[in-house]
Amino acid sequence: MRKIRETLRLKFEVGVSDRQIAAAIGVSRSTVQECLRRAREAGLGWPLPPTLDEAALLGRLYPRTSVSPTVPWPDYAEVHRELARRGVTRELLWHEYKSAHPEGLQYTAFCNHYRHWLATQEVVLRQVHVPGDKLFVDYAGQTMSVVDRLTGEVRHAQLFVAVLGCSNYTYADATWSQALPDWLGSHGRALSYFGGAPRAIVPDNLKSAVTRAHRYEPDVNPAYQEFAEHYGVAILPARVRKPRDLSLASKPVC
Repeated sequence: MRKIRETLRLKFEVGVSDRQIAAAIGVSRSTVQECLRRAREAGLGWPLPPTLDEAALLGRLYPRTSVSPTVPWPDYAEVHRELARRGVTRELLWHEYKSAHPEGLQYTAFCNHYRHWLATQEVVLRQVHVPGDKLFVDYAGQTMSVVDRLTGEVRHAQLFVAVLGCSNYTYADATWSQALPDWLGSHGRALSYFGGAPRAIVPDNLKSAVTRAHRYEPDVNPAYQEFAEHYGVAILPARVRKPRDLSLASKPVC
C-alpha cells in the first residue's frame, strides 16, 4: 500500500515519469502504468481523500475477481530471439504458440505482454539530463584533514557532493560523518545553495539513504523519504554495482 500511495504522489504531485517512479519504488514500469490506469478508472488522484483507508483504496484499485484458469505463458526470451531472424513476425510466432496451446493468449494480449517483458530487460543508454530534472548526490571517496589550530588535533571530515545533471553545477560541503543528520543537513544546504529543488534526487546506496540495498527494490530510509515528501521530490537510488547511475556525483571535486 505504501508503494501505491507513493506512485500516486510522485505522478500527480511531483510529475515524474512512469520509468522514474518504477525506479524510485522498486517495481516494473508496467506495474506503475497498471496502477495509474486503475487509479484513473477509479477517479483517484492526489491527494487521496482522508476518509479512504488502506482497505478501501485497495478495494477501489484492485476489486476481487474470479480466478481464471491458468494460461500457458509464452517464452518471451525465445520470442525475442526468434524475432531477430529475417521474415519472423509476432503474428507468425503467435500462430505457432496458439497451435501448441489453443487455450492460450489472444494476439493482442500476446503482443502487450511481450512489450511489457521487453521493457523490463536491461538496456544501456546514454544518459540525457533535462534541466532541473535530477540532482546526483554522494560522498567523495577521499576525506579532508581538519587541524585544530589550538590543540593540533587532526580530524577527518567527509566531503558531500551534489551535482545537477544538466549543468554540472556542483555544491560540496564537509561534515564529520555520513550519519543521517549530516546527510540530510547537507541535502538541505545544497537545495538552499541551488535555490530550488529538482524533480528527483539520485543517491548512492549508503545506509543514510537506503536501509536495504537491492537492485530492483531498495528501501529508502524513512527519514529520507519524509525529506523527499517535504520538498516534493522523488528519491531514485542508484542501482547496486551500477557506477553509470552516479557518473556525475562520483567524479572528483576540483
